[in-house]
Amino acid sequence: MSDIKYVTVTALTKYIKRKFDVDPHLRDIWVKGELSNFNMHSRGHMYFTLKDEKARIQGVMFAGANKSLKFRPENGMKVLLRGEITVYEQNGGYQIYVKEMQPDGIGSLYLAYEELKRKLEQEGLFAQQHKKPLPKFPQTIGVITSPTGAAIRDILTTINRRYPLAKVILIPALVQGVKAGESVAEAIDRANGLGSIDVLIVGRGGGSIEELWAFNEEIVARAIFTSSVPIISAVGHETDYTIADFVADLRAPTPTGAAELAVPHFSELLERLSNRKMNLIRAMQTKVTNGKTVLGNYERSYAFRYPKQLYEQKEQQLDLLVDRFTKVCNNSIRLQREHFNYLRNRLLQVHPSDQVKRSSETYMTLVKKLKREMDVTIKHKHSEFNEAIARLNALSPLKVMDRGYSLAYQNDKLIKSIKQVEQGGSLKVQLQDGQIDCLVQKVEERSTNE
Repeated sequence: MSDIKYVTVTALTKYIKRKFDVDPHLRDIWVKGELSNFNMHSRGHMYFTLKDEKARIQGVMFAGANKSLKFRPENGMKVLLRGEITVYEQNGGYQIYVKEMQPDGIGSLYLAYEELKRKLEQEGLFAQQHKKPLPKFPQTIGVITSPTGAAIRDILTTINRRYPLAKVILIPALVQGVKAGESVAEAIDRANGLGSIDVLIVGRGGGSIEELWAFNEEIVARAIFTSSVPIISAVGHETDYTIADFVADLRAPTPTGAAELAVPHFSELLERLSNRKMNLIRAMQTKVTNGKTVLGNYERSYAFRYPKQLYEQKEQQLDLLVDRFTKVCNNSIRLQREHFNYLRNRLLQVHPSDQVKRSSETYMTLVKKLKREMDVTIKHKHSEFNEAIARLNALSPLKVMDRGYSLAYQNDKLIKSIKQVEQGGSLKVQLQDGQIDCLVQKVEERSTNE
């Protein structure tokens, strides 16, 4: 016994886990079964048991994998799972870690449902602006469903209980099977052709997705959308949603709920009518009472008791007003006349003929003044000119030459010194009456003592 080697529970569990992890058949496996003990953790993870008639396995689907689910898993739901089998070491149990989940038996139907829903939504068939309002007090209600189903009984019972005044027309249609979609669409067209129906209830009782599939067909959706009569969709139970629910003008959770939405409650209407009747009576009584009070005030007023005196007072007031009006008019006319005269006088003062006359006189005065000023200026300028001529004559070299002086030039330059000429050079002598060309024979410098 001393040679026996014992292993710990942890080591054994790790060994078993490695066996699971290296098995390729357990790494990616598809399993189908029924959900039970389903629990949605606050962190978004899903914990559940997957079972069939003879066995069960624990399962978990983490939030990262289940956030893309198109449905909400529930206890008792049959599902198809894809995941991997491994051992949870803390309790030594094996479980499936789910990567994908879809309802069992309706995988293709569910994909078709989602594809058609996405297509019709993009086309605008679900848009709120296309929803038609329901009439408040319908006279005729059309019901499209199976004449033998429980839905028609629930609808008739509810309408008769709530609003027996309404007339119900049953338009039978297949609500299950291959041709159910065409049957429902044709029934909607027939109901619109009657012309007397105020609102339509289209639906059936609960069932599996295969049984409700007629209300997920495109032909039914387009018939609902093109209907001129408002439609209430009532398909299955409260948790069942079909394409017809999204296209219809209003969705009811059940056929009974559709009947309740279609008609008001008779007793509520009677109560509202009674309340309005009482309000109307009270309002009329208040109106009559107030009218009597006003009439009494009029009867007690001075005008009704002494009409002649009131008339005479008004006559006197009229005379006063006429006098006041006449006075005001006369004053206004007088003020306007004075203002007119003032403007007329101003106009005469600035009349163009007067302005021309005054301007002419001013012009003549200015002309005479200008002439005097010009005479004085010319005389003054003549005197200045004669004085300048006298000064110029006194300074002119020509006048000096008249007294016997001359000017000597060499090469057009005035000779002022003997240093500017040389013996044998030529000069030009400018006299008062002409010019002499000379030849320099001798240059003598004058002594400073002489």
